[in-house]
Amino acid sequence: MVEGLTLLDSALEARAVVESVYVDAAHDIDRRLSALLERAHGAGARVFELAPGVLQRVAETVTPQPVLAVVRNPSTGPEPLRGASFVVVCADVRDPGNTGAVIRAADGAGAQAVVCCRGTADPFNPKTVRASAGSVLHLPVVVAGPPEDVLDELAGLGLRRMAAVAHGGRPHTEVDLRVPLALVLGNEAAGLPVGLAGRVEEEVTVALAGRAESLNVSLAAAVLCFEVLRQRTTAGHPPAPVAVP
Repeated sequence: MVEGLTLLDSALEARAVVESVYVDAAHDIDRRLSALLERAHGAGARVFELAPGVLQRVAETVTPQPVLAVVRNPSTGPEPLRGASFVVVCADVRDPGNTGAVIRAADGAGAQAVVCCRGTADPFNPKTVRASAGSVLHLPVVVAGPPEDVLDELAGLGLRRMAAVAHGGRPHTEVDLRVPLALVLGNEAAGLPVGLAGRVEEEVTVALAGRAESLNVSLAAAVLCFEVLRQRTTAGHPPAPVAVP
């Protein structure tokens, strides 16, 4: 389920399968909404007008948008991981808002895929979709099994497994992030799941200058993802463009 004009626009741009669209009859249909409805209908979606107040009862947001759509989950297998040079791995990131923000940061920094291991919030939860600002619809997101199995598979694909840790890792500006890389993010409170320490080649910590003890997992992900982009762009080797699944 996606809410609002911006996310519906993202779904249509990503050529996702929009099954149905619901519009609040109390809302004035302006030019932008009218154009979106026409595009959705042209792509095969059914469009329904709901009586005033109905959309507010089913929407997830506090201030509901005038339009809500049901979109088929993208079917993404492991193919995007083969040949990738930068993958982000969520290992037990349980909050949908954090998971969505991580996907958004990975998308903005040019990652080829995000892997959501077992225990991580559903990437297609409405809250996750909203927090991703639509990135979950056009960046390959692979829903996978136990993180131990995922990291073993990524090692077999030639990716260097690097875990973000709150303390004790090498400062992020001192680590070579230009290598084929799988950036592993752990649980919001507990950090890296037990058993994964032996499955990563290196641990990295965001170097802080102020008095904050650490960063939220999504903020740390954004800093690290864009440090990957900075290093690769500076070196003249930006990440390969992302293929639309």
